[in-house]
Amino acid sequence: MTSMNRRAALGRLAAATLAGSACLPAFSQGPQAFQGRTLRLLVGFPPGGGTDAIARLLAERFKDELGATVIVENRPGAGGQLAAQALKAAPADGSTLFLTHDHTVSILPLVVKHPGFDTAHDFTPVAGFATFANAVALSGATPARTFADYVAWVRNAGGGKGAMGIPAPASVPEFLVKSIGEKFRLDLVAAPYRGSAPMIVDMLGNQISAGVGSVPDFIENHRAGKLRIAAVMGAARQPLLPDVPTLREAGLPGFEELPFYGLFAPAGTPRAALEPWSAALAKVIAQPEVRDRLTAMGLSVGFTSGEQLGSRERAYSASWARIIKASGFQPQ
Repeated sequence: MTSMNRRAALGRLAAATLAGSACLPAFSQGPQAFQGRTLRLLVGFPPGGGTDAIARLLAERFKDELGATVIVENRPGAGGQLAAQALKAAPADGSTLFLTHDHTVSILPLVVKHPGFDTAHDFTPVAGFATFANAVALSGATPARTFADYVAWVRNAGGGKGAMGIPAPASVPEFLVKSIGEKFRLDLVAAPYRGSAPMIVDMLGNQISAGVGSVPDFIENHRAGKLRIAAVMGAARQPLLPDVPTLREAGLPGFEELPFYGLFAPAGTPRAALEPWSAALAKVIAQPEVRDRLTAMGLSVGFTSGEQLGSRERAYSASWARIIKASGFQPQ
């Protein structure tokens, strides 16, 4: 190549580089990563539930950290499956993230033959921010006061038959209902709802005597005396519920591992687009007011990196794969 041709080639390369840099998204520009943009935070459950409340709390604070409007977009249905599919189809530019718990990313792929997404290949873990406990709760009109009372009540008053609400079919709550029935020799039916909010409405209306969901879903009504949390998952009692036994204490071991909350992005999203979200999340959950509100909802708050979240999700999925297989459940 002649020196004249070399100079021309270098000129074209420089021009292309400048043109490309002009098209880079705003996340490359300092701490106000997405300045002036509108970002989406997908939620796979209806407004009014625990996950929705958490998302709206964080979204409000993300605005200051990211320099952008962050809207919560509810895509309820199929236990978060629709929201997960929407994330898979979203641009991999940091503009759309998925705030979710374990059910959608870890459990659904184990119980649905064709969920429309593959967590390992279609999503990138961004950061985690909390763990929580699932719980058995009793409606206000149920005469039972404790978990042991409930088992005795179903056996005696119900002839051994009963129904327990669950926020989604083929979920951890459904497998817990099945395990309760097997352990205590009860004929329990898991009644699926489209999220925790409608399930709790029926519990408050005494349309169903008991339900299984997360502590964040139940805690406010428990405090108000409208529902009673009777037992919780986990290796230890929940700090907010020191008088409520664990399932192990109630006679049902095997549910000690806690589920989690985290943020996920579409696969292929550049690290430069993920880091502002991760940094913003760390700052937001460190704010005393936010931490206190999340704790009051029943969460154990703690930041984990994308790599740590990914490791936790894989371990959790592997653990539940064994439980689901042992139950004899066949993916639908």
